[in-house]
Amino acid sequence: MYNLNLEKVNIKKEIYREEVETFLNKFDLELDKDVDYTVVIRVDGEIKATCSKGGSIFKCFAVDDDLRGEGVSATLLNAVNDKLFEEGKYHSFIFTKPSNVAIFSGLGYKLIEEVEKVALLENGVYNINSCLNKIGEKYDLKNNIKKAALVMNCNPFTLGHLYLVEKAASENEEVIVFVVEEDKSLFPFKVRYDLVKKGCAHLKNVKVIPGGEYIISSATFPSYFIRKKDEVLKAYTNLDAKIFGKYFCKEFNINKRYVGEEPYCVVTKSYNDTLKEILPTFSTEVIEVKRKAEDEVPISASRVRELIREGKMDEIEKIVPKTTFEFLNSDDAIEIIEKIKNNNTPH
Repeated sequence: MYNLNLEKVNIKKEIYREEVETFLNKFDLELDKDVDYTVVIRVDGEIKATCSKGGSIFKCFAVDDDLRGEGVSATLLNAVNDKLFEEGKYHSFIFTKPSNVAIFSGLGYKLIEEVEKVALLENGVYNINSCLNKIGEKYDLKNNIKKAALVMNCNPFTLGHLYLVEKAASENEEVIVFVVEEDKSLFPFKVRYDLVKKGCAHLKNVKVIPGGEYIISSATFPSYFIRKKDEVLKAYTNLDAKIFGKYFCKEFNINKRYVGEEPYCVVTKSYNDTLKEILPTFSTEVIEVKRKAEDEVPISASRVRELIREGKMDEIEKIVPKTTFEFLNSDDAIEIIEKIKNNNTPH
């Protein structure tokens, strides 16, 4: 029996962060950049186990083999859960290797889905089925109508996005637009959601819905245990596509998903290819639509942000809906525009 000492680690201090990273490296793991809370268990001053969280996602979990069977996993999870409760959060996710699913299942976590390199589990006051059931009732989606769906970030909403939604609306009885809710974009979720709703208000068979926690954002997807970038991307896209097919398509009777053709971004192209491979196994057709162009240049949100940085508002007017352009010229957009002008990242 070991004398186990549990402690919180301040990873903002380089010396402590390096100590945790060194321990994780023994398991071929890394410490994710978005980690905001870390606990460790020490034996004679040496780290023997650790678990972290980023938001409501538990990650960077590792236990030395000689501590297996000592109740260490439960101790770590309880400690991180206590922190979540302090923050008023009563639901959590765990991204882990498929080989660890049995450990977390034994601690009350339920598997949502797994692919070759990664598994996603959850625990708390609700689960994916109850959450989607609630969404279905709130937005009147629980009917037998075959539906088309789109998942969009819209950072911000452009005429390219609108063209894709209008095409889906013209070809289907009912359309659901899921707006990615993860707030990692230069345009906050509330703004993006509002612009999509206003921009699609004339389309009476279109329902605009917050994406929620189960449409996975690449911003939160963990890369700490998959080192090769192409493998990280494949795991992320496979997991996202399987969750959408298994749960969303089944719950909301979705038989088509529309995506925009991607001529530039390798990540988005790979994502589209994965959707085409996986969603048909859930009886959902993937329809890839050629991008709408302006002066032979495909319209994109990144182009809008580029024009904002260059101060070319007159050119922006040609490629965004009136509602988006009005927002960009309002006082509410001043802070966002300043951020864009001072930010060169492609978010």
